[in-house]
Amino acid sequence: MKRTLRIGIIDLVTKGPTRALFARVMNANLASIMPQVVGVWCEQEGHDVTLVCYTGFEDLIEELPKDVDLVFIGAFTEAAQTAYALSALFRSRGAVTVLGGPHARCYPDDARLYFDYVVGFTDRGIIHEILDDCSQHRPFGVHLAAKQQPSTLPGIRERWKFIERTLRKAPLIKMVPMLGSLGCPYTCAFCIDSTVPYQPLDFDVMKDDLSFLLKQFKRPLVGWHDPNFGVRFDDYMNAIEESVPPNRIDFIAESSLSLLSEPRLQRMQRNGFKGLLPGVESWYALGEKSRTGELKGLEKVRQVSEHVNTILRYIPYVQTNFVLGLDDDEGPEPFELTKRFVDMTPGAFPGYSLLSAFGEAAPLNLEYQRANRVLPFPFHFLDNNRAMNVKPKNYSWPEFYGHVADLGRHTFSGRAIMRRLRANRMMVPKWMNVVRAISSEGFGRIRYNTNIHRLLTADAEFRRFYAQESDQLPQFYKDQVRRDLGSLWQHLPAGALYHDPNAYLKSTTQLSPGLRKNGNGAVPHLAPLPLHPTAVPAVVAGPTNH
Repeated sequence: MKRTLRIGIIDLVTKGPTRALFARVMNANLASIMPQVVGVWCEQEGHDVTLVCYTGFEDLIEELPKDVDLVFIGAFTEAAQTAYALSALFRSRGAVTVLGGPHARCYPDDARLYFDYVVGFTDRGIIHEILDDCSQHRPFGVHLAAKQQPSTLPGIRERWKFIERTLRKAPLIKMVPMLGSLGCPYTCAFCIDSTVPYQPLDFDVMKDDLSFLLKQFKRPLVGWHDPNFGVRFDDYMNAIEESVPPNRIDFIAESSLSLLSEPRLQRMQRNGFKGLLPGVESWYALGEKSRTGELKGLEKVRQVSEHVNTILRYIPYVQTNFVLGLDDDEGPEPFELTKRFVDMTPGAFPGYSLLSAFGEAAPLNLEYQRANRVLPFPFHFLDNNRAMNVKPKNYSWPEFYGHVADLGRHTFSGRAIMRRLRANRMMVPKWMNVVRAISSEGFGRIRYNTNIHRLLTADAEFRRFYAQESDQLPQFYKDQVRRDLGSLWQHLPAGALYHDPNAYLKSTTQLSPGLRKNGNGAVPHLAPLPLHPTAVPAVVAGPTNH
C-alpha cells in the first residue's frame, strides 16, 4: 500500500523580511500559480499538503510545515540563497527537497548541489515520478523535465483552498492569479519564453473559473499571468463575455503594444480591464512588439507615448517596462529619451529593469558568456534592479550607474509624482503610483543606485570586482545577504553565495553528473514553474525571471 506523504510547498514571493509599504499591500497578490498546481496534483495522489506563500512579513521558520517528508520550493533566482538555506534546513530534518520555478530553469546545475530534485517543464507525470521515488539524491540532485509544457492545468476552482489561504494575507487589494496561455509567439533572443511555443489553455476551464469567482467576491480582481495576454484576443474576450456580465470583474494583464489597438482597448474597457503592463524595452529595437516598425530614437518615443496615452484613456493603470543597458544603447541619449517619454506620458508608471543574464534562460546569454561579460553576483541580487550582471557594451560602470541614478531622480521627482497623480483618473491608480514612487521602487532605488555609483567611484574593491579583475565579492554584498536572510543565514550551505557565471556555456559541450535526459535522448530546454504577473518579458525575466 502506498505511503501517505506529508508534503510542504513553499512559494517564495520574496527573498527575505521586508517592511516596505508597497510589499505590505501587494506581495500576497504576487503568489505563483504552479506551487498551487503542484499542491492539487499531490493531493490528487493521496498525500497531505501544506502550502506556504512567503510574503516577507511572516516568521518563515514558524510558518514552515513541521515533520514533512517532502518539500517543494518555488523560487525566482533572486530568492535562490533563501531557497538553498531552506533546503539545507529541511534536509537536516530528514526531508527530501525539490526546487522548481525560474531559478531551477535558469541554473539547474548549481541548484542540483543543494536539492534532491530540480525540475524544469513540469506536468503531473513528473510530480508522480517524484512522489513515487521520494528519495535522497546527494551530493548531486536529479534534474527532471517533461518533454513539453502541460496541455492542461488545474483551474481556480481546484486551486481555491490555496488561493484563499494566501489572499488572507492581503490587507487591501486581493488579486486572484489566472493563466490562459503558456509560451510566447515572439522569438526575441533575450527572452525566457522565446523558445517556448505559444499554447493557449482550455477556454472552457477559463470560463468556469470566472463564473466561480463571481460567487466568491462581490467584484473579483484577476491578475493574468500570461507572458503575453491577448495573442488570441477574440477567443479570450469571447470567453470573458460568455461567462461574466459586463464590467463585473477587474482584470490586470501584461501585453505587447502591438496587440493593443484602440478597438481592442474599447472592448477591454467594457469588460473591466483596469491595468496593463506593456513592454517598451528599447528605443532602438523591438519595433514589432511596440507597433513602431523601423522607427527609432525620438520618433519612436513620440509614437509610443501617443499609443500609451491612448491606452490611458481606456485603461486607468498602465506600467511601461524598460530594459536599461542593452547593447544598442550608447551615451546619454537612451536615458534622455526615456526622460522625454516620462514627461510626455505622465499617467504611466515606468518600470525599469537592468539588463541581466539569468543562466540558461535565453539564447543570447551564451553570447554574453562567450564574451566574458557576465559577472558572478550572488543570485540574491539578480532581481533586475540591485545588480546588473552583464558588463555594458558601451559604458563604463560609473558612467552607466550615473545615468541610471539620474533617470530615477527625474522619474520620481516631486514634480513627476504630482504630474502622475493629476494624470490618473481613479483613486486606486493615483494611490498606487504615489506609494510605489515613495517606497522601494522609487526613492529606495534612487538611494541604492546613487550609493552604487559612489562606491564605483570611491571604493577600489568595488571597481576591481566590477572590472572582473578580482573574484572577491565586496563585503557590501555579503553583509546584505546576511541581513536579508536573518535567521536562515546560519543554514546557508558553504559556498552557496558563489556560482559559475559561465556554467551555461560549459554545459553546451559537456553534461554534468546525474543530469537526466528526456525521452528522446536530448537535454530538455526548461521553462519556469511559477510565473510572476509583473515580470518583464526580456533578458530580465528569469523573470519576467517565479
